Amino acid sequence: MIDLSHLRGKTIAVLGLGKSGLASVKALVNGGAIVWAWDDNAESRGQLEAFGLAPINLAECDWTEPDMLVISPGIPSTFPTPHPAAEKARRAGKPIICDVELLCTALPDVPSIAITGTNGKSTTTALTAHILSNAGIKTQAGGNLGNPALGFDPAGPDDCFVLELSSYQLELLHDASFDACGLLNITPDHLDRHGGMDGYIGAKRRVFARNKGPKWAVISVDDDPCARMAVELAREGGRRVIEVSVHKPAPHGIYVENGWLIDDLSGAQARIMDLVTVAHMPGVHNWQNIAFAYALCRARGVVASKIIEGIMSFPGLAHRQERLGMADGVTFVNDSKATNAEATAKALSAYRDIYWILGGKPKEGGIDGLQAFYPQIKKAYLIGSAADAFAETLGDDLPWQKCETLDRATAAAFLDAREGIASRAVDMPVVLLSPACASFDQFKSFEARGDAFRDLFNALANTAGQEKP
Repeated sequence: MIDLSHLRGKTIAVLGLGKSGLASVKALVNGGAIVWAWDDNAESRGQLEAFGLAPINLAECDWTEPDMLVISPGIPSTFPTPHPAAEKARRAGKPIICDVELLCTALPDVPSIAITGTNGKSTTTALTAHILSNAGIKTQAGGNLGNPALGFDPAGPDDCFVLELSSYQLELLHDASFDACGLLNITPDHLDRHGGMDGYIGAKRRVFARNKGPKWAVISVDDDPCARMAVELAREGGRRVIEVSVHKPAPHGIYVENGWLIDDLSGAQARIMDLVTVAHMPGVHNWQNIAFAYALCRARGVVASKIIEGIMSFPGLAHRQERLGMADGVTFVNDSKATNAEATAKALSAYRDIYWILGGKPKEGGIDGLQAFYPQIKKAYLIGSAADAFAETLGDDLPWQKCETLDRATAAAFLDAREGIASRAVDMPVVLLSPACASFDQFKSFEARGDAFRDLFNALANTAGQEKP
C-alpha cells in the first residue's frame, strides 16, 4: 500500500466507494488522514464500517473543512451534470483529484509510464508491464486497468509504474507527471462527459501536461486529432516526441512497414520483428499496441532483444480478442471489451469466415462504418436492446438473426458454423463476440458478458471435439 503519511491530520473527502475509492480510503486512513467518505449507494457506504468510519454526506457537509476531494473517475465532476458534492467542492475552491494524483505526488521519484487512447490502452498497458517485468524491472500496472493506483506496493527509483489512464482520470490530474506517455488514438467516445469532441481531445492531451524535461511523448500520427497534437507538442519543445504509425513511415519514430516493426529512433530504420509471426496478437490494431509498447519500453532503457522476448511471451488480456479455443473445428473469440464500432472494426479486420455476435446497449453511431468488413462475415446474430436498430442497419447487406440473448446467439452461431464446415462453404470459421455495444442492458459489465460467453464455449466444447488455445 502507498504511504500517504504526508497527509496526516488533513481532512480528505472521498466520493465513490468502488475499488479505487475504497483503496483511497484505506491508504488515507493508514496515513493518518481524517477521512470523510460517501457513496450514493447505501450498500457501498456500509463498507466504511471496516475502517471505523461513519459515512458523511459530501453533498450536505461543510466544505470549509475538507482540504480536497478525491472523486472516483466514473462520477461526473463537470459534464453532463456535476455531482452536487463536486460542485460544492469547486465553489469552495477545493482541489478535485483522483487516486492517480495521490500516487504520483506521493512517489515522484518512481519512474512512471502513462498510457491512454480511445482503444487499445489496456492491451498496451498490460504488454508494456509484461515486457518490463520480463526484462527484470520490478513493475506494477494499474490505474484504469486492474489494480487501483493506491493499492500498489511501495516502490523505488529502480522500479516502474505503468498506468492506464482514462479521459475521466486525466481530467482529475493537476501535479502528476510521467516519464513517458503514450497516446494511441482518438476517436469519438464519452463525449457527453467532456462537453463534446474538443473537450474529449483536451482531456487526452492532459497526459502530456507535465511531460517535459528528458521525457518521452509517444503519440500516434494515424488519426487527425493525434497528428495535430504531435505537431503542437513538437512546437512546444522540452520533451522528446516519438511518432508512431502503422500505415506510413514515421521518421525518427517507430512504425510498421510491410508487416515489420521498424525502429528509426536513431535514424537507422532497423527492422525489429515480423509482426505477422506474433500470432497471438492478430490485426493492425495489435501492431499499433506492439509499436507503442516497444517505444515505451525503449524509453525505460530496455534493449530490443528483451522487448521481443516479452512480446512473444505475452499471454494477452481477457475479453480483448481472447481466443477461447476450438470446438468441432470452430474457433471462438471473446472480444466483449469491444463496446463501440471502432473497437469492433479491429476484430472484424483480423478474421475471415466470421459468425458475428453483436448487440447490447447501443452507443452513438451504432455500427455505422463497418460495411467494409461485411464480405468477411457469414452471418450476424443480434442480441440486446440494439437488435432492432442493428437489423435495420444491416438490412439486406448481410444475413442476420435476432437471438435476444447471448446463449441463443452462441448456440445459433455454432450450429451455422458447423454446417458451413460440413458443406465446405467455410474452412476456418470463427464465432466472434464483438458486440459494438455497452453491456448494461443484460450484463453488469463487459467482463460479465465475456465470462458468460466463455462459459457457453466451455459447455459446447465439453460435448464436442475441442482444442485449447
